[in-house]
Amino acid sequence: MFNGNRNRDDRAASAGSTAHSNARRGQFSVLGADIVITGNLVATSDLHIDGRIEGDVRCGSLVQGAESQIFGRVEAEDARLAGSVEGSVRARQLTIERTARITGDVEYETIMVEQGGHIDGRLKHIGGATATVAPPVLIKASEEAA
Repeated sequence: MFNGNRNRDDRAASAGSTAHSNARRGQFSVLGADIVITGNLVATSDLHIDGRIEGDVRCGSLVQGAESQIFGRVEAEDARLAGSVEGSVRARQLTIERTARITGDVEYETIMVEQGGHIDGRLKHIGGATATVAPPVLIKASEEAA
């Protein structure tokens, strides 16, 4: 009578070890506009945040909605920011959309800032043999010179 549950639990336990290694593949979590989280948020899945986070956010891939607010550090492999962030940002691939307002230092490997996107802080390139610190105007000037 209870054997069926035990078999299901055994299958879930064996699948759990492979699911953890593939946690980011195929998983996507959405935090709606009515969600407020106070505390740090760590996810192995990709995140879409439309709500308000009062704490640090760490995930694989982050998409932030235009009305979203994050008060804390953001760390992601890929980040597409459209709302406001008050805290530092670190991402390998970073896109700052035109509605984004970031107050804090930004570390990136590749960056794209849409016209109208706002960063009030220092930019720091990461990766490669050397790291450089340059304000947006110098980055644009060096691209034109190259």
